[in-house]
Amino acid sequence: MPSDFALKTMNAVHRVIQKVSGGRAGWQVAGMTVLELTTIGRKSGQPRTVLLTSPLREGDAYVIVASRGGDDQHPAWFLNLRDNPDVQVTLKGEAAKPMVASVADADLRARLWPKITADFKNYAQYQTKTDREIPVVLLSPKA
Repeated sequence: MPSDFALKTMNAVHRVIQKVSGGRAGWQVAGMTVLELTTIGRKSGQPRTVLLTSPLREGDAYVIVASRGGDDQHPAWFLNLRDNPDVQVTLKGEAAKPMVASVADADLRARLWPKITADFKNYAQYQTKTDREIPVVLLSPKA
């Protein structure tokens, strides 16, 4: 499984690509939208930002997957939004928008998971690596 250092390094390289390209590159990966998610650290209370892929849209919500490459632990960003669902999401060329994160319940996950894994097989592969059920999260515009 990827280490915290490896995950942070990949995110840093991704940010460099975005910066060097003037924001023109790095907003699509493997056919998925890339978004910047800012959560509030559950321990620190400080903003924490990470780049994530969104394999699917559900109405006006962006769907993200807390896979962490199939690791047995949830990603820190997931734990943060689980404790505080008020997040900020930035998309290519747009200002950050306030959104609310919600973890898909069993029925919604059962409906979304096959759609996600049909187009992006890596998520199905990640699920085989861990006993935890990989959470699916919806990021919806704040009302």
